[in-house]
Amino acid sequence: MHPEFTLDPRLAADTVPVGDLALSSVLLMDDARFPWLILVPRREGASEITDLGADDSSLLWEEIRLAMGVMQALSRPDKVNVAALGNVVAQLHVHVVGRFRSDPAWPGPVWGQGERKPYPPHARAQLVERAAALFAAA
Repeated sequence: MHPEFTLDPRLAADTVPVGDLALSSVLLMDDARFPWLILVPRREGASEITDLGADDSSLLWEEIRLAMGVMQALSRPDKVNVAALGNVVAQLHVHVVGRFRSDPAWPGPVWGQGERKPYPPHARAQLVERAAALFAAA
């Protein structure tokens, strides 16, 4: 698919592929507690947004905006959080997390809150299909 690009093994282990945008691979975090997309720009060696050139940086922000719209349509959250941390996984990736006042981490961050709860396989497949369709229609 992208021979020069390798997804960090931790991201690969915790997510399910949704599809590719012009710059980023879109992943679904396999955690049923939170609707959660991750954008990973396919640029080998990038760990910060400032590692991207001007064109890629602009494209990433447009893809973040797109992913936020998909998240809003997908889950109707109370708030959409966007973050690029990289403290555990250095590879540049952007979290787009739907948050609800009723979620187990509200109002704090989702990181470090309990154990990840993978989706049941059928529910995960349906969510990936819906997310991919929303990205395609955007």
